[in-house]
Amino acid sequence: MDTSNKIVRYGLKKAFSYMERDPEENLPKLMDWVDRFAPAGDRGFPVQRAVFRKVIEDPDCAMHKLMYRIFTKTDKDVLKATFENFIINGNLVGWPRQEELREEYGCNIPWAILLDPTSACNLHCTGCWAAEYGNKLNLSFDEIDSIITQGKELGVYIYIYTGGEPMVRKNDLIALCRKHSDCQFLCFTNATLIDEEFADAMLDVKNFIPAISVEGFESATDGRRGLGTYKKVVDAMALLKRKKLPFGISCCYTSQNFESISSDEYFDQMIEWGAAFVWYFHYMPIGNDAVPDLLPTPEQREFMYHKIREARREKPIFAMDFQNDGEFVQGCIAGGRRYFHINANGDCDPCVFIHYSNANIRDMSLLDVLRSPIFMAYHDGQPFNGNHLRPCPMLENPEKLREMVEKTGAHSTDLQSPESAEHLCDKCAAYAQDWAPTAERLWQCSCQEKLTRQSGSEAERHKAAV
Repeated sequence: MDTSNKIVRYGLKKAFSYMERDPEENLPKLMDWVDRFAPAGDRGFPVQRAVFRKVIEDPDCAMHKLMYRIFTKTDKDVLKATFENFIINGNLVGWPRQEELREEYGCNIPWAILLDPTSACNLHCTGCWAAEYGNKLNLSFDEIDSIITQGKELGVYIYIYTGGEPMVRKNDLIALCRKHSDCQFLCFTNATLIDEEFADAMLDVKNFIPAISVEGFESATDGRRGLGTYKKVVDAMALLKRKKLPFGISCCYTSQNFESISSDEYFDQMIEWGAAFVWYFHYMPIGNDAVPDLLPTPEQREFMYHKIREARREKPIFAMDFQNDGEFVQGCIAGGRRYFHINANGDCDPCVFIHYSNANIRDMSLLDVLRSPIFMAYHDGQPFNGNHLRPCPMLENPEKLREMVEKTGAHSTDLQSPESAEHLCDKCAAYAQDWAPTAERLWQCSCQEKLTRQSGSEAERHKAAV
């Protein structure tokens, strides 16, 4: 570690120690230190820092209330580790390294890596895309360890477990947290395997955060996941809340459930459960047996667009929308641009939802994966649409995915029922066409709002200068 990074870590850790005394009073001071040590220019996230400062200085803001809840209701040692690993390592230290290597190698370098420790699962949920892989595949401990070790060399400190049900391998997951204590781990899980012993292990390692899959209220959850599942999940969340362990919730919205899982009642319930964030995923028609009728209509997707933005303004829980938030990350983030996915067979998919590749981590290094044909096709093609509300090369621009797969010779990594790119893209063609007019209208409104805000900011700066 170079001297400058050591200074950054020491200074920010020292500043963070003040938070224990009085979070409300010292949050602005912490931001002063973050600003002081952030890299110059865009690499220092100036826009994001400005947003955080605005939130910190407005006690009536929902996000201010969320931040105060996190700082007062989270185990102090876990909070410190999360701050160091996520903010310092994952962003202020890791991001400049990623940018440096992007320029050096001319390829995407991710901010996070998603990986499936196993294809096994203790549940059999209706329509689960992960279930395609069966239950006999695993990445070994040494393979996952190697992925993380290589990733850190590239500046990657954020690792996200998917599956299968990752908690089937919970002993290995804890051991990896302990070995790589400088990394932050997130885990998408059904939560039914979270018990007192595992919660205590989370307190011990301090760098593991679950994102719990919930379908809504009891009837919807048990209807898809099995009788009694809802109670187990609610009990797991109560345990995490009691132990002061941070967690979030993961929801997939479809044409059938979008209203119930985005209702004020449901948001209030998630907050009561103790969730710090909720990640909404748009239904993807992947797999030969997928049901295109579950794709939201343009009207339903627009409803979610507005509802989640409203929730960010009014509810003390951070809501993210994987598809509709493309405008905040300049379009598609897959292909290693910000993340990619490694399945339990070692296949490296550019996207967790798009299973076509010609790279396997067992045959090549992480860097070689990122320079493989299908990953370079993503690199060279991004953004796939100038309208970032149409970011995906599958869902909104299916002709792009069809072209990339054909050009690179990528093959399906679905090991149970391989699906051709043509079959998948054909299912998305009508959806893409129907969504385009709505996306264009929303995009124009968003661009106009940004121009208005920029004009207002310029006027304020001019007034202050005068």
